[in-house]
Amino acid sequence: MKKITSTIISALVTTFALAQNTIGTQSPNTDFMTSNGKIMVVVAVILIIMAGFFSYLISVDRKITKLEKEGLNH
Repeated sequence: MKKITSTIISALVTTFALAQNTIGTQSPNTDFMTSNGKIMVVVAVILIIMAGFFSYLISVDRKITKLEKEGLNH
Protein backbone atom coordinates (compact mmCIF):
# COMPACT_ATOMS: atom_id res chain seq x y z
CA MET A 1 0.00 0.00 0.00
CA LYS A 2 2.94 2.32 0.69
CA LYS A 3 4.25 1.78 -2.83
CA ILE A 4 0.91 2.69 -4.37
CA THR A 5 0.60 5.82 -2.26
CA SER A 6 4.12 6.96 -3.05
CA THR A 7 3.56 6.28 -6.77
CA ILE A 8 0.37 8.34 -6.79
CA ILE A 9 2.03 11.22 -4.95
CA SER A 10 5.03 11.13 -7.30
CA ALA A 11 2.78 11.16 -10.35
CA LEU A 12 0.78 14.11 -9.05
CA VAL A 13 3.86 16.12 -8.12
CA THR A 14 5.39 15.50 -11.53
CA THR A 15 2.15 16.41 -13.29
CA PHE A 16 1.79 19.68 -11.39
CA ALA A 17 5.45 20.53 -11.93
CA LEU A 18 5.19 20.01 -15.69
CA ALA A 19 1.84 21.79 -15.96
CA GLN A 20 3.24 25.19 -15.08
CA ASN A 21 2.50 27.84 -17.66
CA THR A 22 5.00 30.57 -18.43
CA ILE A 23 3.79 34.03 -19.35
CA GLY A 24 3.47 34.73 -23.06
CA THR A 25 3.61 31.14 -24.30
CA GLN A 26 -0.11 30.45 -24.67
CA SER A 27 -1.18 29.17 -28.02
CA PRO A 28 -4.43 30.24 -29.70
CA ASN A 29 -5.94 26.88 -28.77
CA THR A 30 -5.39 27.41 -25.05
CA ASP A 31 -6.82 30.92 -25.28
CA PHE A 32 -9.93 29.50 -26.96
CA MET A 33 -10.37 26.80 -24.32
CA THR A 34 -9.83 29.26 -21.47
CA SER A 35 -12.13 31.93 -22.90
CA ASN A 36 -15.01 29.49 -23.26
CA GLY A 37 -14.49 27.87 -19.86
CA LYS A 38 -14.03 24.45 -21.46
CA ILE A 39 -10.64 23.86 -19.87
CA MET A 40 -12.25 23.25 -16.48
CA VAL A 41 -14.50 20.60 -18.03
CA VAL A 42 -11.47 18.88 -19.53
CA VAL A 43 -9.62 18.97 -16.20
CA ALA A 44 -12.68 17.64 -14.35
CA VAL A 45 -13.09 14.75 -16.80
CA ILE A 46 -9.41 13.85 -16.56
CA LEU A 47 -9.55 13.92 -12.75
CA ILE A 48 -12.63 11.69 -12.70
CA ILE A 49 -10.99 9.19 -15.03
CA MET A 50 -7.78 9.16 -12.98
CA ALA A 51 -9.70 8.73 -9.69
CA GLY A 52 -11.62 5.79 -11.17
CA PHE A 53 -8.43 4.23 -12.48
CA PHE A 54 -6.63 4.51 -9.15
CA SER A 55 -9.62 3.21 -7.18
CA TYR A 56 -9.78 0.23 -9.55
CA LEU A 57 -6.07 -0.46 -9.06
CA ILE A 58 -6.43 -0.28 -5.29
CA SER A 59 -9.41 -2.66 -5.29
CA VAL A 60 -7.54 -5.15 -7.49
CA ASP A 61 -4.52 -4.91 -5.20
CA ARG A 62 -6.70 -5.68 -2.16
CA LYS A 63 -8.30 -8.67 -3.90
CA ILE A 64 -4.92 -10.07 -4.91
CA THR A 65 -3.58 -9.59 -1.39
CA LYS A 66 -6.62 -11.38 0.04
CA LEU A 67 -6.16 -14.30 -2.38
CA GLU A 68 -2.47 -14.54 -1.52
CA LYS A 69 -3.23 -14.67 2.20
CA GLU A 70 -5.90 -17.36 1.65
CA GLY A 71 -3.43 -19.41 -0.38
CA LEU A 72 -0.84 -19.24 2.39
CA ASN A 73 -3.33 -20.29 5.08
CA HIS A 74 -4.49 -23.46 3.29
